[in-house]
Amino acid sequence: MDKKIALFPGTFDPFTLGHHDIVIRGLKIFDHICVAIGDNPKKNRFFEVDFMKEKIKKLYSEDKKISVISYNKLTAEVAKENKANYILRGLRNTTDFEFENSISQINRDLNKNLETVFLITSPNLAPISSTIIRDVINYGGDINKYLPYKID
Repeated sequence: MDKKIALFPGTFDPFTLGHHDIVIRGLKIFDHICVAIGDNPKKNRFFEVDFMKEKIKKLYSEDKKISVISYNKLTAEVAKENKANYILRGLRNTTDFEFENSISQINRDLNKNLETVFLITSPNLAPISSTIIRDVINYGGDINKYLPYKID
């Protein structure tokens, strides 16, 4: 039987408790999850890709069912390169669904073996978004309670 490998793509700027929740819950469905940090040239990052990659790798260093990569190409291609037949995504609300639905359809068109699986964010984590976390940082607030690791 083939392993069920999922790619969990995102900019993860930063990787939040909401993202962590999706990974942990995704492990109940998939044999392996590859957290894939995309470097989107349209977005000005707050945290460097390499910094985030190291934080996430350290977070999951004890779990061999989770790997962490960074990429700068089409997600459908990265999935194929990593033998992933699934894309894992979290949905906080209907706005997320509208956006993610379009992306999933294009990914499937680019890679016919690719299925997108959506998990609904746990209710207590739904208000957390990377954008809001960056705003908290910009105004001097403490973000550590929204992250599964510490930022000094």
